[in-house]
Amino acid sequence: MENADVSGPRSRCPASPKQPTVPDLDSSFGDRSPGEHQRGTRENHLTSNGKIEVEHVISKKLQLKRKAEFLKSDLMRQFDSQVDDFMDSLIEESASLEPAPVPAVFSPLPSDKERSKLGHFRAPHGEGKQFVSRRSLLDELFEVNHIRTIYHMFIALLILFILSTLVVDFIDEGRLVLEFDLLVYAFGQFPLVVCTWICMFLSVLLVPYTLFHLWSQSQSGSYPRLYTLTFGSVFLLYQALGLGFLPTFVVVTNSMPPASCFIIILEQVRLMMKVHSFVRENVPRVLAWAKDKTTPSPVVPQVSQYTYFLFAPTLIYRDKYPRNPVIRWGYVASKLLQVLGCLFYAYYVFVRLCIPQFRSISLKLFDLRAMVLCVFNSILPGVLVLFLGFFAFLHCWLNAFAEMLCFADRMFYKDWWNSTSFANYYRTWNVVVHDWLYYYVYRDILWISQKRFRAAAMLFVFTVSAVVHEYILAICFGFFYPVLFCLFMCFGMMFNFILHDQRKGPIWNVIMWTSLFLGQGVIICLYSHEWYAQLYCPLEEPSFLELLKPRSWSCQRGLMVDGDVL
Repeated sequence: MENADVSGPRSRCPASPKQPTVPDLDSSFGDRSPGEHQRGTRENHLTSNGKIEVEHVISKKLQLKRKAEFLKSDLMRQFDSQVDDFMDSLIEESASLEPAPVPAVFSPLPSDKERSKLGHFRAPHGEGKQFVSRRSLLDELFEVNHIRTIYHMFIALLILFILSTLVVDFIDEGRLVLEFDLLVYAFGQFPLVVCTWICMFLSVLLVPYTLFHLWSQSQSGSYPRLYTLTFGSVFLLYQALGLGFLPTFVVVTNSMPPASCFIIILEQVRLMMKVHSFVRENVPRVLAWAKDKTTPSPVVPQVSQYTYFLFAPTLIYRDKYPRNPVIRWGYVASKLLQVLGCLFYAYYVFVRLCIPQFRSISLKLFDLRAMVLCVFNSILPGVLVLFLGFFAFLHCWLNAFAEMLCFADRMFYKDWWNSTSFANYYRTWNVVVHDWLYYYVYRDILWISQKRFRAAAMLFVFTVSAVVHEYILAICFGFFYPVLFCLFMCFGMMFNFILHDQRKGPIWNVIMWTSLFLGQGVIICLYSHEWYAQLYCPLEEPSFLELLKPRSWSCQRGLMVDGDVL
């Protein structure tokens, strides 16, 4: 009975914690009596069975553990496979909705030996701008409904401008007047504009490329420095007279209206910058070849590459750019329609917000009180003109041409609206012009000075930008009033150092926007007031000093020119 009682619990609980002590009892088996020997034999048999059962349970546990690990790894593989299939399907759907650009094709980076060859002609601290396939930021943001709602709000505001103009005209005139006298005036003499542009473009297509090709061939003969001096002088003369003086002469002598002037002068500046980039990027290659002459003739870009660059929405020359496989003509049409819509938007902004205000202000002396009121009343139209100019040109116009040319790098601007410093705003507002100023003005000055005059290089960049902006406005408006120049050189430089890149946080973004709004109000107010002063107080035989003096400082009241739409 005792043995049965003992064996029962042992057989039911083979994995009892006391069982590892059983072999110790077996070791003392020889010291027992014969009666105890029989009982010990039975206990030994039971203990052996317990050990076998424990090993069996442990092996089962190990098998279950291995099976669980295998199932776990198998499940993870299946999950990863399903996730990969899901992502691939998303990519295929996005590719079917919008054709993805082909991989970017770049000119190969120069080797260390080639870089040392170009060391005397290129800035040694970088390889220049790299072009990659990417979309414009607003195209990506407009896919978000919340952002697209802001776009719809601007469309609703345009509809209200149109309705308010129709209602006011109906009340005043007794009929619905839908005339665009301001647009007709601003884009006057358009056939002359087209002829002037064709002449400019053909000259840029033929003269610089021909001069560069002849100069590159002359480097293989004798007296290469003499040929360099000759062709360089002819090129600079063409830049100064052919592109610099003649278009300006046509604009001034024909008294072109503002919008027509802007087309000619902006194209003049754009083509001059493109020609400089073409020469600046290709001259070092020819000079490096002339030094070693590893090939029979220098590598000169083809005419097709140069022609493509003249139309491409970039000011940095490359032999190849990343290209898209197809042209989305629906996208092109939508962008051109948006440009047209922005044009009418600007028309209603000037008709409803600017012209009524400045017609009355310009009939009295422009004192400090009137100027303060004028500036704050001009903030709203100034901000609208800023947004319209950015959206129409930097987004719609450049993207339309990029799409027609299959140009894949659409980073014409960055998120300048998130800037917390004016330094970042200047870099991100207009990336196309900033790249040209950075690589061909700022870096070249640092290369010449061996990186010793960074502040002077930055000051020179601001000066070049301010002078070119003031030149454009002075020619297009027909008077010299250096408001934008002062804002660039004084407040622009000051804010560039005060609101620098170390300024972070929302408050600095608010300060940046406040300064930007106020600056736009000053520009719209002063230039508009000076425009009407030029109309109301014309000078019969002005001297040079009188031409430089703003007319709005002394003009109180004049007779409005009959028939003038403004």
